Parts: sequence; C-alpha cells; structure tokens
Amino acid sequence: MSSARPHGLPLVDEMTPAVLLLPGPVTRDEAAGLCEDVRALLGSTGAAVVVVDVAAIGPPGLGAVDLLARLELAARRAGGRIRLRDPAPSLHALLDLVGLRFEVEGQAEQREPALGVEEEVEPGEPAV
Repeated sequence: MSSARPHGLPLVDEMTPAVLLLPGPVTRDEAAGLCEDVRALLGSTGAAVVVVDVAAIGPPGLGAVDLLARLELAARRAGGRIRLRDPAPSLHALLDLVGLRFEVEGQAEQREPALGVEEEVEPGEPAV
C-alpha cells in the first residue's frame, strides 16, 4: 500500500513560521478578526508559532497591549503561541511594564547567553 507524497519540503515547511502582518494601528473591532486570522494560520500551516509583525502598529499604548494579549490568548487556545517581529523599544518597554513577556524574533532567549558573548571573570574567582 502506498500513498502520494505531500508537495513541498516537509522539513522546511515545518520550520517556516506563519506570519501575520499588522497593517497599522488596529481598532478594537478589528481585534476579533485578527484573532481569527491567528487561529486560521496555526490550523492551516500546522506551525506552532505565528510571527506577528508589529513594526507598523503605531505608537504603543494600552490598545496595542490589549491586542497582543488577545492574539497570544487566541494562539494558546489553538495550541500555539505568537512571536513578535520588529517591536519598537517603547512597545517592548510597555509590555515589560504591564508584565507581558513575548518572544521576540531574533532575540536570544533569556536563559541562553547570546552567541559569541563570554562572561568576564575576575582574577581570584573560583571556576564554576
């Protein structure tokens, strides 16, 4: 018994994240549609992560925080999560201030040191 091989490169397709581009400032009415877009991307691509491009989201405010929290909740309910692409430093600071932590594309995880960075050891300190 044989079956047809699926099209595309399976390994590459699994590693390629789904991307949701936020076109600009989003109203509260548009948030429900974007949450549905996140669920649809997770379902149709089989990806575990949706990359949300927030470069054009506009000045950060509580509306942006609310939208990102809703998108993360929708992704979690669908069995995935979101990762931010190109957040402004002010948006990143606001998210930290309200206690929301998002993975940011291209940023080393907190528990892992960045590649090529070595800790400086003072003379006389014991080796760990």
